[in-house]
Amino acid sequence: MSDPGGPERPVRGHPGVYTGMTEVAPVEVSVHVPAAPPVVFGFFTEPDRYVQWMGSEASLEPVPGGEYRVRMPDGFEAAGRFIEVAYPHLVVFSWGFADDEAASRTKHEGGEPGGAGAMPAGSTRVTVTLRDEDGGTRLVLRHENLPSESLREGHDVAWHTYLPRLVSRAAGGDPGADPHA
Repeated sequence: MSDPGGPERPVRGHPGVYTGMTEVAPVEVSVHVPAAPPVVFGFFTEPDRYVQWMGSEASLEPVPGGEYRVRMPDGFEAAGRFIEVAYPHLVVFSWGFADDEAASRTKHEGGEPGGAGAMPAGSTRVTVTLRDEDGGTRLVLRHENLPSESLREGHDVAWHTYLPRLVSRAAGGDPGADPHA
């Protein structure tokens, strides 16, 4: 039995539930891109340039509240909204599974139960910062609010796979077939 005069619970909710301890760490990836920030910025805001490094179709309206939607060659689709866009150094957008079909096409092991409900469209946040560095751009991508460790791991693998493709494309190279093909 608990002592009614004992210490208060550290968080709201049921006794013994410490929700603050289960927060999933964000994914953070940093790469050097051999192109100036305005060029790299376009790879996140212009649909024809976005699909040169990730996806087969993109619908992007890079203004706060504007649509963010990327479809992969295998049918996986991410959807959200642009939150903040500050040319040429910052792009922030929300991200999630567009629908149950998209959720079923995740590439990482141990897919989440519940389809798109595991990470609904727009439920996570991706912040991309671009700063001048060594004749190119230091790109830092931070993906926050991921709902589980397995989805965090899957997105860590995905961003570590796709951002080097952006580096290759920005340098004028061919990044090859999309991993979601």
